Amino acid sequence: MHNEIFTIGKITIHGYGLMIGIGFLVAVLVGMYRAKKKGLNPEAVLDIAIYAILAGFLGGKILFVIVEWKRFLENPWSVLGSSGFVVYGGIITGVLAGYIYTRIKKISFAKYFDLVMPEIALAQGFGRIGCFLAGCCYGRQTDSWLGVIFPAGSMAPSGVKLLPTQLFMSAGDFLIALILILYSRKNKIDGNVGAGYLVLYGAGRFAIEFLRNDARGSVGTLSTSQFISIFIVAAGIGLIVWNTMRARRGVQKADEK
Repeated sequence: MHNEIFTIGKITIHGYGLMIGIGFLVAVLVGMYRAKKKGLNPEAVLDIAIYAILAGFLGGKILFVIVEWKRFLENPWSVLGSSGFVVYGGIITGVLAGYIYTRIKKISFAKYFDLVMPEIALAQGFGRIGCFLAGCCYGRQTDSWLGVIFPAGSMAPSGVKLLPTQLFMSAGDFLIALILILYSRKNKIDGNVGAGYLVLYGAGRFAIEFLRNDARGSVGTLSTSQFISIFIVAAGIGLIVWNTMRARRGVQKADEK
């Protein structure tokens, strides 16, 4: 709600950037800790995190340009120079960067996919708090006690009560991280934890979009993110089915020997 946290001289610390930084740091530290416990390489987690966030920012901006294509054609810098990003673009290119890294290093993509995705949800939880501080990704007008009035100068309309969808998404992201970490302790099929993230995040994002009221593009009657969520959930379910079938075939071959 207050994006300018404090100012030192000519340097102003903004809440959005601060929360993104905190989220990245916490995600890396938790990921490295869990890597040690699982017998994986903590340094690989740090490498994947760095490459994924760089690719993620690029992918998020590219998808934002696509969503805002008409405005981009009219005034490219108004889109490129803005703080706008589309999260799904970041997720897709971030995962792709992780896949390329594991192929180059010849390590298991599925194992690191399972390890990293709960931390992605954790980082997103902090990032959405940053959205709340900046006022972006705001919700519909409401008379509910849950409504929040944003101050003048924020990205959200001021003077009216709005649903704090940023905080709803943050709570959802933290919950997804917790569920996946707990599930990973019992899961024995590589790739299913990461696939579980796709299903949970995609379903949650599809639902929360009904409560949002910021400009974010559309495909027919659906928002851009809802449209993409359908394919993300389908991909997650498909991965779970494929991973499970592959694991069962592996067990059957082992029994035959």
